[in-house]
Amino acid sequence: MRPPDHGRPRRDRPATRLDGERNLVPTKISIVFESAYGHTERVARHVAKGAREITGTDVELIEVDGESDVDLDALTASDAIIFGSPTYNGALGWKMKRFFESTTKPIWSELKWAGKVAAGFTNSGTASGDKLGTLITQALFAAQHGMVWVNLDLLPGSGEDADLNRLGGWLGVMAQSDDAPPEETPPEGDLKTARHLGRRVAETTAKLRA
Repeated sequence: MRPPDHGRPRRDRPATRLDGERNLVPTKISIVFESAYGHTERVARHVAKGAREITGTDVELIEVDGESDVDLDALTASDAIIFGSPTYNGALGWKMKRFFESTTKPIWSELKWAGKVAAGFTNSGTASGDKLGTLITQALFAAQHGMVWVNLDLLPGSGEDADLNRLGGWLGVMAQSDDAPPEETPPEGDLKTARHLGRRVAETTAKLRA
């Protein structure tokens, strides 16, 4: 007489355990940015600060210098990649552009980043500075890699320095720096907005991994 089937171990149980173990692995976020004078770097550090507020998140800051190659394997091992660049003449900085182009053969040709979360931020010397062009370039780059873009998800502020999303961006963080040291500018509102984006990316990535 055959024993009842309900007493047999199920073959899919080990996979279930592996799924549970995977959820214990920290969410890894890489922030790849260019910064000439330290202002965009300051924004990047506040994005990282916001992401680290979410339990179980590891964050790595990677500055693109235009000369050294970025460790693409490390980025491929990330769950999310956030891009940051100054806006020069209404466009992405050349160091970030070089980095973007360097991913074509080793990453894009095999869609190795497909399904990863992406987001972006930029900084310029004026309130407008045609910054949207930079964010659009970042978002298009992410789309061509099959990544999932996370927007800002904030209503616009009223323009005061302390306001969250004071410049009224939607696609990503828009920051503005005066002609002063990065310790003094951009203002607190832009830094709060950067932290918000970091938290949002970390939360979204964790949900997608669950």
